[in-house]
Amino acid sequence: MKKQFKTESKKILDLMINSVYTNKDIFLRELISNASDAIDKLYYKSLTDRKVKLDKDDFCIRINLDKENRTITILDNGIGMSEQELDENLGIIAKSGSSLFKEMNEKNKDINIIGQFGVGFYSAFMVAKEIRVLSKAFGSDEAYEWVSDGADGYSVSKATKDEAGTLITLYLKDNTDTDNYDEFLEPRRIEGIIKKYSDYVKYPIIMLKEVEKEDSKEKKLEDETINSMIPIWKRNESEVTEEEYNNFYADKFYDFEKPLKVIHSSVEGQIAYNSLMFIPSHAPYDYYTKEYEKGLQLYSNGVLIMDKCADLLPDYFSFVKGLVDSEDISLNLSREMLQQDRQVKLIAKSIEKKIKSTLEDLLKDNREEYEKFFDAFGMQLKYGIYSSYGMNNEALQDLLLFYSSKEKKRITLKEYVANMKDKQDKIYYASGESIDKIDLLPNVERFKDKDYEVLYLCDYVDEFTIQALMEYEGKKFANVASENTELDEPEEKEKLDKHNKDAEKMFEAMKKALPEVKNIKYTNKLKNHPVCLSTEGNISLEMEKIMNSMPTGESVKAEVVLEINENHPIAKELETLFKKDKDKLEQYTKILYNQARLIEGLPIENPTELTNLICDNLIKEK
Repeated sequence: MKKQFKTESKKILDLMINSVYTNKDIFLRELISNASDAIDKLYYKSLTDRKVKLDKDDFCIRINLDKENRTITILDNGIGMSEQELDENLGIIAKSGSSLFKEMNEKNKDINIIGQFGVGFYSAFMVAKEIRVLSKAFGSDEAYEWVSDGADGYSVSKATKDEAGTLITLYLKDNTDTDNYDEFLEPRRIEGIIKKYSDYVKYPIIMLKEVEKEDSKEKKLEDETINSMIPIWKRNESEVTEEEYNNFYADKFYDFEKPLKVIHSSVEGQIAYNSLMFIPSHAPYDYYTKEYEKGLQLYSNGVLIMDKCADLLPDYFSFVKGLVDSEDISLNLSREMLQQDRQVKLIAKSIEKKIKSTLEDLLKDNREEYEKFFDAFGMQLKYGIYSSYGMNNEALQDLLLFYSSKEKKRITLKEYVANMKDKQDKIYYASGESIDKIDLLPNVERFKDKDYEVLYLCDYVDEFTIQALMEYEGKKFANVASENTELDEPEEKEKLDKHNKDAEKMFEAMKKALPEVKNIKYTNKLKNHPVCLSTEGNISLEMEKIMNSMPTGESVKAEVVLEINENHPIAKELETLFKKDKDKLEQYTKILYNQARLIEGLPIENPTELTNLICDNLIKEK
């Protein structure tokens, strides 16, 4: 007799099939998970009932494909279902026998029930026009068959079955212009789905596969176990070889260079999970593009739930590949997405700490390997500080490396502070296109002469990162090209201030030739160079170059100061011209300013004017 689904109409069933799940492959994962749960229930019964004698090695899930009749069958030798259980579990949408069983036995940690919501079975209607469920409950002499086309309800009738367990037969839908259901009759396709979603179900998933006979080219059908069953991440770390880790990494994440570091951990406490993560030895080709997707694979009891769970990784550790397996996470109805809850945040925080401590250990114990890592992903760590406006400083600042003028290699901020001179209260840095170009900057020269260490910032994000950091261990950062960064003793400063005051009228005349310049002044921080540029405010010359090169169309200007070496012969020449030839003073001012721009690697706004000025003055000198 035909029965209607007890809780909802065809409209609700359609919602489950068409809205809850995002792809058709999921149906096989759900049916295999249900079969695994049925075996778990029977295995638990054998542990709690002395009369039940079962060998765990006999349990399995078998899948058969029948191309001629266009059917897929999933057979398990688990607990099976009675007539009443078929009616209640399959006749009432969203009633989960697994969930009820889990609640009744939640204290027993040996039982890991995958199913939670009771809707997974109905995902099979995405590919099947009719489903038959033949089941015999363990210990019963009677079998029953549940039949439904998903539209007009279902029927349950007596049937014949020799062994306890459940056989599900899916009669595939007819192909359409947009959907080819025959693909699910191909062994390779089914094997791929099993390997992706159910590879670590702990019972063998067996399929008949064609193999060549040893004595001929003829083929025969043989049983083959498709799934791996025992996840590598649930084994003790001491039992897994480096080769096994490397092979797993290559197979799962399609990277045929071995990882730089493996992070294998098992966590218990507020939330329990296993994780296996890898730090790659190089950045993927698309890593620094918008197309790159971060995330760890998420498993629940060995069943893949999400291929890239972005919530488990902070952006600055997005280079990490790997997976997390936990039975404590809360999933949505389809088990395809994570719920935003406390468990997820706890796992993510724990993973973040583990990755950070691993990188810190690598930096401490194997500097060469860490520098390889930093070459590939250091930019991401810096961006993690800059993009969060300094909120991630504590997590990342000790992982940063910058080139040192004194050490001639990259150092940490902690190492810089440890090497600071007595009474030095600032961390000095200089920005530029390359180490060689920074090393030649006039502003750097005096700091090196006085034996101060200067950090060279070459990446476009470096100076933004430094500004987001603001300070390290109480030491503020100071750009050597900033007007306010001085090394003078009080007597030297007083002498320089007097020289600048005496030259105020000359500088005012010179500024008329350079309206784009904020100020002109003498400096004593240059050794051999006649001039240099410095800046006032937060925007440096290097930041101006970077921000103006971005495709936003935004134009920014640094507040530029032209500094003239008070000890260079050019200073005397300028003072003489101010008294005798103000036109020539204007020409010299423009030449010196553009010379300073060239040293900084900045463009010349009017190169024709500059070349004419140089030629005119060369001719007049003759």
